Amino acid sequence: MAKVYLKQILAGVAIASLLFGAISCRVVATTGDFYGSTAPPQRNILRYVNGDEPESLDPPVSSGQPEARIYMALYQGLVEYHPKTLAAIPALAERWVVNNDSSEFVFHMRRNARWSNGDPITAPDFVYSIRRGLAPALASKNAYLAYYISYAQAYNEKAVFVRDMKTQQLLLAKDVADNAEAAGTALSQKPLNSTEPEYRPTAEEQKPAPDTAFHQFMHSPPRLTLPGDEEARNALLARNPRLQAAVQGKEYVPVSAEDIGVEAVDDYTVRISLSQPAAYFLGLMAHQLFRLVPRKAIEKYGDLWTEPEHIVTCGPFKLKAWLHYNELVVERDPMYWDAAKVQLDEIHFFVSADNPTSLNLYKVGEADAVLNHGVPKPWLEVIQPKRDYMDGAEAAIVYLTINTTKPPMNDVRVRRAFNMAIDKVNYSKSRRITKPLSAFTPEGMFPGYPQPKGDSFDPELARKLLAEAGFPVTKKDDGSFECQSFPVAQVEFIFNTNSSNKAMAEFMQAQWKQNLGITVPLRSMEFKTYMPARTKLEYSGFAIGIWGADYMDPFTFLGIFTTPRGVNGTGWYDLKYVAMLDEANRTLDHRQRFEQLAKAEKYLLDAQPIIPIETSSVSFMKKPYVKGMYPNAASLYPWKFVYIERDRSKWDYGIPSLAD
Repeated sequence: MAKVYLKQILAGVAIASLLFGAISCRVVATTGDFYGSTAPPQRNILRYVNGDEPESLDPPVSSGQPEARIYMALYQGLVEYHPKTLAAIPALAERWVVNNDSSEFVFHMRRNARWSNGDPITAPDFVYSIRRGLAPALASKNAYLAYYISYAQAYNEKAVFVRDMKTQQLLLAKDVADNAEAAGTALSQKPLNSTEPEYRPTAEEQKPAPDTAFHQFMHSPPRLTLPGDEEARNALLARNPRLQAAVQGKEYVPVSAEDIGVEAVDDYTVRISLSQPAAYFLGLMAHQLFRLVPRKAIEKYGDLWTEPEHIVTCGPFKLKAWLHYNELVVERDPMYWDAAKVQLDEIHFFVSADNPTSLNLYKVGEADAVLNHGVPKPWLEVIQPKRDYMDGAEAAIVYLTINTTKPPMNDVRVRRAFNMAIDKVNYSKSRRITKPLSAFTPEGMFPGYPQPKGDSFDPELARKLLAEAGFPVTKKDDGSFECQSFPVAQVEFIFNTNSSNKAMAEFMQAQWKQNLGITVPLRSMEFKTYMPARTKLEYSGFAIGIWGADYMDPFTFLGIFTTPRGVNGTGWYDLKYVAMLDEANRTLDHRQRFEQLAKAEKYLLDAQPIIPIETSSVSFMKKPYVKGMYPNAASLYPWKFVYIERDRSKWDYGIPSLAD
């Protein structure tokens, strides 16, 4: 199958569909509870329709869900997602210890882990991978996820320390702060001789890891960092005379990769120091940014290291073939530390963004499972009752990003008007498997979280807001509206090519035309070009956004806007918002933390750099013989647990339970 192009398969789908009734009438008669063929593949091969063409096989580079699923086959980090709950489970680390306020983590790595070329995997490999992922030159869209690691943000944003040339001492943040020591300082930044205990002794170890000079550095008072860009630095100094006086006559020293709070204590022990507590951090460690990449291959082949003839991986599978825009094939890696428990011989990731085509592949038995949201709306009535239809709550949202750096969308009144002109309730009704969304976090996904609400559908108020912004909306004789002064040429709606995305864009276009008298042009783009365009703000107006949880906490959504770069996609960046989130994450009380996060979310909604649209269910298809693949809230699957079951009595005759 690795040598068969997906296009060749598709060419036969139409014929197969016509013959399906004649050839497989007996199968349909006995398995009418399922959609199409239920004959397992002859070999232990999973054929999975994964969505768009992967942007890259370099883990920190891509932020898309299709790539994330491939990375979970090829690479591992210190922890992996639980197949049902998405909680952190051991991977390259066999165990870990967390300090008393979740600001420092010590991971003990397995000694039998190997790269696909047989080389041992050690703690320095993890340190290298994190430093590389945060390197400004790589420009990872995911870098912001690691910003709570000490000095990670400073390094990623090319910040500088300030050094006194006479004493050679670096200035400390407290030297220019209003208070000598901020209340609630993280344990990871307090002196090691502090009377406050940092770790609770366990039966396995009384002390989690030996002390080192680097550990002493992490526990010393934080250094002052300033923007590396001279213009930005001068603007900051001009606003703060005290800071300006403190740095007068000093020299600037770039923050380096070696300053980041990640340390190889020894060959098999990793210690991560954060700048503040982060209770969610352990769950985040399964994200692709924290998966290990091969230093030797990267240094030898540069940007070509992910080519099939050069790539070296560390997951349960290794790359076998990549037929661009058709399929990517991985095969079981005998070097993987837990290879004996990997039951699939191969996974074929089919590239297809066309849902009807994907479902036809599934129906005729050429695919064993299709990606989330893979069932076209017109097909739901037939497919939802089938036992191989997978449904469940999804920790994901669909929203629109707004480029707030360009007029007229730099006016919050205009942004609010476009939001309030969308009837999200009726849109969701037409979609059948979604719920309307006015917040930026999915409703009901995080128990105890007091989710705030944004503006509701109110076209009359929307028109009033546009008028206040200088774009009056008038009513014509036929009852329709027009807004002649609105600069339509300066606004567009871009989206990546997909049948459902196109339908969504057309609905929004019609709503704005109907309620505001404004026809926003639409522009479809290939996914690989769409994502960089949105990231770099190379669009005017609106862009589609789909965000799934990287870990099960509201901050996985709210943290997108803690930096103006990466996956932000709006240009909106507010230091007050960032401070609200930081304060929330410093709060150890779970209920109070959620309350503070909710206040930050309301602040975001009032600023309206985004338009929340809907939250969905996972909605995908899986053959009953595919086991170990659960409808979890992120549609991310640890492939080592997936297998082909040939005993019909053990098949999934319905949605498998997510209970442990």
